Amino acid sequence: MKNILITNDDGIYADGIIRLARAASAFGKVWVIAPKEQRSGGSHSITLHDSIDVYPTTIPVLGTKAFYSTGTPADCVRLGCTTLLPEKPDAVLSGINLGYNAATDIQYSATAGAAFEGAFQGCLSIAFSEGTNGYSEVADRFLPKLLEELLSEQPCDNEIINVNFPGCPLAECKGILRNRTVSHSMIFRDSYKVLWELPNGAVRYEVEGTYQENAEEGSDLRALFDKYVSVGRVRNMSWEQHYNSL
Repeated sequence: MKNILITNDDGIYADGIIRLARAASAFGKVWVIAPKEQRSGGSHSITLHDSIDVYPTTIPVLGTKAFYSTGTPADCVRLGCTTLLPEKPDAVLSGINLGYNAATDIQYSATAGAAFEGAFQGCLSIAFSEGTNGYSEVADRFLPKLLEELLSEQPCDNEIINVNFPGCPLAECKGILRNRTVSHSMIFRDSYKVLWELPNGAVRYEVEGTYQENAEEGSDLRALFDKYVSVGRVRNMSWEQHYNSL
Protein backbone atom coordinates (compact mmCIF):
# COMPACT_ATOMS: atom_id res chain seq x y z
CA MET A 1 0.00 0.00 0.00
CA LYS A 2 1.35 3.40 -0.97
CA ASN A 3 1.08 6.57 1.10
CA ILE A 4 -0.36 9.19 -1.24
CA LEU A 5 -0.49 12.93 -0.51
CA ILE A 6 -3.02 14.95 -2.50
CA THR A 7 -3.33 18.72 -2.80
CA ASN A 8 -4.75 21.29 -5.23
CA ASP A 9 -5.07 25.02 -5.81
CA ASP A 10 -8.86 25.18 -6.19
CA GLY A 11 -9.54 24.57 -2.49
CA ILE A 12 -10.07 21.55 -0.26
CA TYR A 13 -13.77 21.18 -1.13
CA ALA A 14 -13.38 21.48 -4.91
CA ASP A 15 -14.94 18.73 -6.99
CA GLY A 16 -11.65 17.84 -8.69
CA ILE A 17 -9.69 17.04 -5.53
CA ILE A 18 -12.50 14.86 -4.19
CA ARG A 19 -12.65 12.89 -7.44
CA LEU A 20 -8.86 12.48 -7.41
CA ALA A 21 -8.84 11.33 -3.78
CA ARG A 22 -11.61 8.84 -4.48
CA ALA A 23 -9.73 7.35 -7.43
CA ALA A 24 -6.40 7.31 -5.60
CA SER A 25 -7.86 5.54 -2.57
CA ALA A 26 -7.87 2.31 -4.61
CA PHE A 27 -4.05 2.43 -4.66
CA GLY A 28 -3.11 3.24 -1.08
CA LYS A 29 -3.63 5.36 2.01
CA VAL A 30 -4.69 8.86 0.99
CA TRP A 31 -3.92 12.08 2.85
CA VAL A 32 -5.41 15.35 1.59
CA ILE A 33 -3.85 18.68 2.57
CA ALA A 34 -4.97 21.69 0.57
CA PRO A 35 -5.75 25.39 0.88
CA LYS A 36 -9.21 26.17 2.16
CA GLU A 37 -9.96 28.43 -0.80
CA GLN A 38 -8.89 29.22 -4.35
CA ARG A 39 -5.13 29.79 -4.78
CA SER A 40 -4.72 29.49 -8.56
CA GLY A 41 -1.87 31.29 -10.32
CA GLY A 42 0.44 31.11 -7.32
CA SER A 43 3.10 29.00 -9.06
CA HIS A 44 5.58 27.54 -6.53
CA SER A 45 5.18 30.26 -3.90
CA ILE A 46 5.63 29.39 -0.23
CA THR A 47 4.91 31.22 3.03
CA LEU A 48 8.02 32.61 4.74
CA HIS A 49 6.97 35.64 6.80
CA ASP A 50 3.64 34.48 8.25
CA SER A 51 2.47 31.46 10.20
CA ILE A 52 0.42 28.69 8.56
CA ASP A 53 -2.70 27.37 10.26
CA VAL A 54 -3.82 23.78 9.62
CA TYR A 55 -7.30 22.46 10.47
CA PRO A 56 -8.64 18.90 10.29
CA THR A 57 -11.69 18.53 8.09
CA THR A 58 -13.68 15.86 6.27
CA ILE A 59 -14.29 15.14 2.61
CA PRO A 60 -16.65 12.49 1.20
CA VAL A 61 -13.96 9.84 0.60
CA LEU A 62 -13.88 6.93 3.03
CA GLY A 63 -10.60 6.29 4.82
CA THR A 64 -9.07 9.63 3.87
CA LYS A 65 -7.47 11.98 6.39
CA ALA A 66 -8.03 15.57 5.29
CA PHE A 67 -6.74 18.97 6.39
CA TYR A 68 -7.04 22.49 5.04
CA SER A 69 -4.45 25.19 5.56
CA THR A 70 -3.99 28.92 5.23
CA GLY A 71 -0.84 28.31 3.19
CA THR A 72 -0.20 27.86 -0.51
CA PRO A 73 -0.45 24.53 -2.35
CA ALA A 74 3.34 24.20 -2.16
CA ASP A 75 3.16 24.90 1.59
CA CYS A 76 0.66 22.04 1.91
CA VAL A 77 3.08 19.62 0.24
CA ARG A 78 6.02 20.80 2.35
CA LEU A 79 3.99 20.40 5.55
CA GLY A 80 2.75 16.99 4.49
CA CYS A 81 6.15 15.65 3.50
CA THR A 82 8.09 17.04 6.46
CA THR A 83 5.65 17.27 9.37
CA LEU A 84 2.05 16.11 9.11
CA LEU A 85 2.37 12.63 7.63
CA PRO A 86 3.95 9.90 9.78
CA GLU A 87 6.44 9.28 6.96
CA LYS A 88 7.29 10.84 3.62
CA PRO A 89 4.64 9.93 1.04
CA ASP A 90 5.42 7.65 -1.86
CA ALA A 91 3.61 9.96 -4.26
CA VAL A 92 2.26 13.51 -4.42
CA LEU A 93 -0.80 14.12 -6.61
CA SER A 94 -1.95 17.65 -7.41
CA GLY A 95 -5.38 18.43 -8.89
CA ILE A 96 -7.64 17.69 -10.60
CA ASN A 97 -7.30 21.36 -11.55
CA LEU A 98 -10.20 23.20 -13.16
CA GLY A 99 -8.44 24.50 -16.27
CA TYR A 100 -5.58 23.16 -18.36
CA ASN A 101 -2.04 23.36 -17.08
CA ALA A 102 -0.19 23.05 -20.35
CA ALA A 103 2.12 25.06 -22.60
CA THR A 104 3.48 28.31 -21.16
CA ASP A 105 0.69 28.45 -18.55
CA ILE A 106 2.57 25.79 -16.55
CA GLN A 107 4.94 28.46 -15.18
CA TYR A 108 2.03 30.20 -13.40
CA SER A 109 0.29 27.07 -12.19
CA ALA A 110 0.04 26.42 -8.45
CA THR A 111 -1.11 22.91 -9.37
CA ALA A 112 2.22 22.31 -11.09
CA GLY A 113 4.05 24.27 -8.38
CA ALA A 114 2.71 21.93 -5.69
CA ALA A 115 3.75 18.91 -7.76
CA PHE A 116 7.25 20.38 -8.20
CA GLU A 117 7.48 20.78 -4.43
CA GLY A 118 6.70 17.08 -4.14
CA ALA A 119 9.50 16.33 -6.60
CA PHE A 120 11.89 18.53 -4.61
CA GLN A 121 10.95 16.48 -1.54
CA GLY A 122 11.96 13.31 -3.38
CA CYS A 123 8.47 12.01 -4.17
CA LEU A 124 6.95 10.79 -7.41
CA SER A 125 4.80 13.80 -8.32
CA ILE A 126 1.93 14.04 -10.79
CA ALA A 127 -0.24 17.03 -11.74
CA PHE A 128 -3.74 16.51 -13.14
CA SER A 129 -5.88 19.10 -14.94
CA GLU A 130 -9.02 19.25 -17.07
CA GLY A 131 -10.97 21.80 -19.09
CA THR A 132 -13.29 24.41 -17.64
CA ASN A 133 -16.33 23.65 -19.77
CA GLY A 134 -17.95 21.16 -17.43
CA TYR A 135 -16.90 17.89 -19.10
CA SER A 136 -15.45 15.57 -16.44
CA GLU A 137 -16.24 12.17 -17.93
CA VAL A 138 -12.91 11.92 -19.77
CA ALA A 139 -10.95 12.39 -16.55
CA ASP A 140 -13.20 10.00 -14.64
CA ARG A 141 -12.85 7.35 -17.36
CA PHE A 142 -9.05 7.48 -17.78
CA LEU A 143 -7.93 8.49 -14.27
CA PRO A 144 -7.89 4.98 -12.70
CA LYS A 145 -5.94 3.57 -15.66
CA LEU A 146 -3.38 6.39 -15.53
CA LEU A 147 -2.98 6.16 -11.76
CA GLU A 148 -2.29 2.43 -12.02
CA GLU A 149 0.30 3.11 -14.72
CA LEU A 150 1.96 6.25 -13.37
CA LEU A 151 2.14 5.34 -9.68
CA SER A 152 4.60 2.61 -10.64
CA GLU A 153 7.03 5.20 -12.05
CA GLN A 154 10.17 6.22 -10.16
CA PRO A 155 10.58 9.81 -8.90
CA CYS A 156 12.97 12.07 -10.81
CA ASP A 157 14.79 15.12 -9.47
CA ASN A 158 13.05 18.39 -10.37
CA GLU A 159 10.66 16.61 -12.71
CA ILE A 160 6.92 15.99 -12.62
CA ILE A 161 4.46 14.03 -14.72
CA ASN A 162 1.84 16.38 -16.16
CA VAL A 163 -1.56 15.02 -17.21
CA ASN A 164 -4.27 17.07 -18.93
CA PHE A 165 -7.72 15.75 -19.82
CA PRO A 166 -9.44 17.35 -22.83
CA GLY A 167 -12.64 19.29 -22.26
CA CYS A 168 -14.91 17.24 -24.48
CA PRO A 169 -17.54 14.51 -24.15
CA LEU A 170 -16.11 11.05 -23.60
CA ALA A 171 -17.40 9.90 -26.99
CA GLU A 172 -15.22 12.54 -28.69
CA CYS A 173 -12.00 11.74 -26.81
CA LYS A 174 -9.55 9.91 -29.09
CA GLY A 175 -7.46 8.29 -26.33
CA ILE A 176 -4.16 8.99 -24.60
CA LEU A 177 -1.01 10.50 -26.08
CA ARG A 178 2.12 10.00 -23.98
CA ASN A 179 5.52 11.69 -24.03
CA ARG A 180 4.03 15.05 -25.00
CA THR A 181 6.42 17.99 -24.95
CA VAL A 182 5.54 21.34 -23.40
CA SER A 183 4.18 23.64 -26.09
CA HIS A 184 5.89 26.99 -26.63
CA SER A 185 2.47 28.44 -27.41
CA MET A 186 0.02 29.90 -24.91
CA ILE A 187 -3.58 28.97 -24.21
CA PHE A 188 -4.65 32.58 -23.72
CA ARG A 189 -3.06 35.74 -25.08
CA ASP A 190 -3.58 38.03 -22.10
CA SER A 191 -4.35 41.72 -22.04
CA TYR A 192 -5.81 44.10 -19.45
CA LYS A 193 -8.93 46.24 -19.61
CA VAL A 194 -9.60 49.35 -17.52
CA LEU A 195 -12.44 48.99 -15.02
CA TRP A 196 -12.25 52.52 -13.66
CA GLU A 197 -10.02 55.58 -13.43
CA LEU A 198 -9.91 58.29 -10.76
CA PRO A 199 -8.87 61.94 -11.15
CA ASN A 200 -5.79 61.30 -8.98
CA GLY A 201 -4.43 58.89 -11.60
CA ALA A 202 -5.40 55.62 -9.92
CA VAL A 203 -6.55 52.95 -12.37
CA ARG A 204 -8.11 49.55 -11.76
CA TYR A 205 -7.36 46.85 -14.34
CA GLU A 206 -8.79 43.39 -14.96
CA VAL A 207 -7.10 40.66 -16.97
CA GLU A 208 -8.82 39.29 -20.04
CA GLY A 209 -7.58 36.87 -22.67
CA THR A 210 -8.09 35.69 -26.21
CA TYR A 211 -8.21 31.90 -26.58
CA GLN A 212 -5.48 30.50 -28.86
CA GLU A 213 -5.83 27.39 -31.02
CA ASN A 214 -2.34 26.96 -32.48
CA ALA A 215 0.25 24.55 -31.08
CA GLU A 216 3.16 22.42 -32.28
CA GLU A 217 2.72 18.80 -33.29
CA GLY A 218 3.74 16.45 -30.49
CA SER A 219 3.01 19.02 -27.77
CA ASP A 220 0.65 18.90 -24.81
CA LEU A 221 -1.51 21.70 -26.17
CA ARG A 222 -1.81 20.11 -29.63
CA ALA A 223 -3.01 16.89 -27.97
CA LEU A 224 -5.71 18.77 -26.06
CA PHE A 225 -6.87 20.69 -29.12
CA ASP A 226 -7.13 17.35 -30.95
CA LYS A 227 -9.16 15.86 -28.03
CA TYR A 228 -6.54 13.50 -26.62
CA VAL A 229 -5.46 13.05 -23.01
CA SER A 230 -1.97 14.55 -22.79
CA VAL A 231 0.71 12.89 -20.63
CA GLY A 232 4.25 14.25 -20.46
CA ARG A 233 7.13 15.10 -18.18
CA VAL A 234 8.03 18.66 -17.21
CA ARG A 235 11.46 19.50 -15.85
CA ASN A 236 12.15 22.52 -13.66
CA MET A 237 15.77 23.39 -14.38
CA SER A 238 17.86 25.28 -11.86
CA TRP A 239 19.53 28.50 -12.99
CA GLU A 240 22.85 26.63 -13.16
CA GLN A 241 21.36 23.94 -15.40
CA HIS A 242 19.72 26.62 -17.53
CA TYR A 243 23.02 28.52 -17.86
CA ASN A 244 24.89 25.37 -18.85
CA SER A 245 22.28 24.54 -21.46
CA LEU A 246 22.69 27.83 -23.33
